[in-house]
Amino acid sequence: MCSSDLKTVPNLSPAARAETAAFGTRWIKSSLSFANGDCVEVTNLPDGQIGVRDSKDTRGPVLRFTASEWRAFVGGVRNGEFDL
Repeated sequence: MCSSDLKTVPNLSPAARAETAAFGTRWIKSSLSFANGDCVEVTNLPDGQIGVRDSKDTRGPVLRFTASEWRAFVGGVRNGEFDL
């Protein structure tokens, strides 16, 4: 599990940064990720959305998804919709 000070994430509002820091939000990286660094991290954002970022660029942009969008994505992964 990776943790980060979200004050460095540029696309969170100051209020979201303060709320996230107060709750100690932690970024989670899959235990199945490889040492090559090609992985993403996810977190629950204070506004109820799910944040996803590149683990190599923790100061970079954060993709934001609603809970229903995230559930649909995870369901698609589990069903093999994105297998190559």
